[in-house]
Amino acid sequence: MNFQQLRIIRETVRRNFNLTEVGNALATSQSGVSKHILDLEDELGIELFVRKGKRLLGLTEPGKELLIIVERMLLDAKNIKQLGEQFSQSDKGQLTIATTHTQARYALPNVVSQFKQRFPKVHLALHQGSPHEIVEMLLEGRADIGIATEAIDQSPELVTFPYYSWHHTVVVPKGHPLEGKKKLSLEDIAEYPIVTYHDGFTGRKSVDETFSKAGITPDIVMSALDADVIKTYVELGLGIGIIASMAYQEDRDTKLSLLDVGDLFETNTTRIALRKGYFLRGFAYEFIELCSPKLDEVKVKAALKPETDLDLD
Repeated sequence: MNFQQLRIIRETVRRNFNLTEVGNALATSQSGVSKHILDLEDELGIELFVRKGKRLLGLTEPGKELLIIVERMLLDAKNIKQLGEQFSQSDKGQLTIATTHTQARYALPNVVSQFKQRFPKVHLALHQGSPHEIVEMLLEGRADIGIATEAIDQSPELVTFPYYSWHHTVVVPKGHPLEGKKKLSLEDIAEYPIVTYHDGFTGRKSVDETFSKAGITPDIVMSALDADVIKTYVELGLGIGIIASMAYQEDRDTKLSLLDVGDLFETNTTRIALRKGYFLRGFAYEFIELCSPKLDEVKVKAALKPETDLDLD
């Protein structure tokens, strides 16, 4: 048994049992992948995959059990490497953050700036994706830290911490009829076409639920992944915009007016997510503490232990 065989088992599942893709991902041939799998099965004396001819269709029950162990072993192997790097070059390395456009654009710039001042030799990789893609990156070990509002608190393999809370607000083009209206209601908003976030991004679910609870069906004429696109089309007169409050910047959004919506929309919480059992370099804890000073290294380390059940709120 060797680590290449373990990587192949994991990658085969990730690549939906397509051995050609597994070979490409691990820089080996399809025949080499097949041989490694057969060798491991022979060594263990069990079949790991359900087969139809030469095709792999899924994992057998022993295969499912093995995958859990494989994931743990490969995670520990990566942890060992991280541990060595932590003590041999504590101020060098790479920190990978997986987040959404909204967080990267509006919440993180100040944090990133402070982090780079403290750790100029650390390469900070900022990957933008959907909340579900962020979860995948964390679980697969391709990201150290995930930051999003949706999805990341739904995986039992992740531990999450509240980062900050925010609400949705409404923006309209300068001179719009709603601009001077006080005590804006959902009915007022629903009288106009709406441009807002795509499903699954930046609290869109809570926006839909707010209208649904009021028995109102808004006319959402366009959805986008980020606020910059939403604001652009609001400026063009396509509709009024419902965006995250932190996405409005008065000095930049000079063609728009921010409306006072009071407490019409529910509060959303953006969270920081980490994989349980994952070894973080010292500078990763520094990054988290820059995001939220109450999240010091001691508290984060305690929560990363799989058996820990803390009230993180």
